Amino acid sequence: MQVARNVPHPATILLVEDNPSDIHIARAALEETTFLGELHVVEDGDRALDFLKRRDGFAMAPRPDLVLLDLNLPGRDGRQVLREIKSDAELHRIPVIVLTTSTAPSDVVECYDLHANCYIAKPVDFDRFAAVLREIESFWLRWVTLPPE
Repeated sequence: MQVARNVPHPATILLVEDNPSDIHIARAALEETTFLGELHVVEDGDRALDFLKRRDGFAMAPRPDLVLLDLNLPGRDGRQVLREIKSDAELHRIPVIVLTTSTAPSDVVECYDLHANCYIAKPVDFDRFAAVLREIESFWLRWVTLPPE
């Protein structure tokens, strides 16, 4: 039996994001932290599920410790991806943080109903968005005890 673990490093984050600017900010923000793990990026919902289920070119993909998920994606949107992750017996324990521009109460409620672990509206300001990403890394990868793979 494996035991739960804190994941100080190295950790793996899967960023599901189609906006190149937000991808750049995420990379830059994580470079400013003590994050020594891997950041993997996929730009649509279908590729996110391929990565997580280790299929279609992702057979050797690591199991992420954390998923940062945008809602508005090409192909399957973030809600569909979240629904599939949380209904899959092998994936449902991976923390999924919805990180999106939407502040619509209906989106917030729907994501929590689909068992998102956290919902964060992306700040539009570069510095504030970078600060949010640093706080996510700090909290989820230094303080939270995550389940084993």
